[in-house]
Amino acid sequence: MTFDSDNASKPLSVVLAGGGTAGHVSPLLAIAGAIRDKRPEAAILAVGTPSGMETRLVPAAGYELATIDRVPFPRRPSADLVKLPSRLSGAVRQARRILEESRADVLVGVGGYVCTPMYLAARKLRIPIVIHEANMKAGLANRVGARFSNHVAVAFAGTRLRGARHVGMPMRRAISQLHRTTAAPAAKAALGLDAHRPALIVTGGSSGALSINRAITAALPALAAAGVQTLHITGIGKAVKNSDGGLLTADGYRQVEYVDGMENVYAAADVLLARAGAGTVSEVAAVGVPAVFVPLPIGNGEQALNAAPLVAAGGAMMVDDKDLSPEWLRSEVIPLLTDSSRLSDMARKSEALGIRNADQRMADLVLEAVSA
Repeated sequence: MTFDSDNASKPLSVVLAGGGTAGHVSPLLAIAGAIRDKRPEAAILAVGTPSGMETRLVPAAGYELATIDRVPFPRRPSADLVKLPSRLSGAVRQARRILEESRADVLVGVGGYVCTPMYLAARKLRIPIVIHEANMKAGLANRVGARFSNHVAVAFAGTRLRGARHVGMPMRRAISQLHRTTAAPAAKAALGLDAHRPALIVTGGSSGALSINRAITAALPALAAAGVQTLHITGIGKAVKNSDGGLLTADGYRQVEYVDGMENVYAAADVLLARAGAGTVSEVAAVGVPAVFVPLPIGNGEQALNAAPLVAAGGAMMVDDKDLSPEWLRSEVIPLLTDSSRLSDMARKSEALGIRNADQRMADLVLEAVSA
């Protein structure tokens, strides 16, 4: 065995792959930050596709981004299925070039279209692979990658992946270090909420949710009559209008399209009503927010699976999208908002299930893979 002096002196080179949605990019950035904390000299490169949210979020966080072609895997026979082998082969060549040029010591994958070719290229180059799966139901790319890795981590204990370790969901420090009780007064003021009234905060995620918006606006009179104030994060381009085309207004109701910094939302909400994306469920649990989850009614049912453990533990409620109605909000959510003892119990049970240091656990796993 020969000694490579160049390799011995070069800084650790970490390539992180994933993207498409904030659900992939956010944990990727949290892992990158934790690696940088432990190894400040590390060279960190993120890899995504040219059309994903990573093209904006990764450079904004101060990291370099490389891209490869997006290769979706068709679910049924089509022209795209015929083209898949050549497209995948081309993407693997791009991935290999990135790994070679960056002199990668380890590849970290968090899921998404970009990961499958990155995993295949890393395997050919015998570069260690570390995987983080965010959803209860593992995605195809990470199911493939787990075959090539001894360092597989999951956000939810029930996720089935070969050799998986339960580490939780890596998240921004502003959220993982949040103390709701301390931060609540300033957070409510920042969001234009009354510190002395129960606050329901509603969000359908970055793309909004029309069914949630309709149910909430129809329940506004009942919410106001119960003394509840509602902050409605409608989603960009999905503002709720009244009959004359202007923004809907009502007693105790305020709507915004977007909030920059979910930590303020988590601190200010007495109850959060939201979709059940893996990131939202994990963040709610970590900081102890009483929540009502309305899983997306489309897809493979992963959102309901994500929320199920927290609901079973008593830290959250869940309602099917088709069952969310003004009547349900009146009978289930208003009594919850006005019961401080029950809210405290839910917050305690939620936080007991949450994990705040998943980013550090992932950084340790990455360094373990490199040393191995």
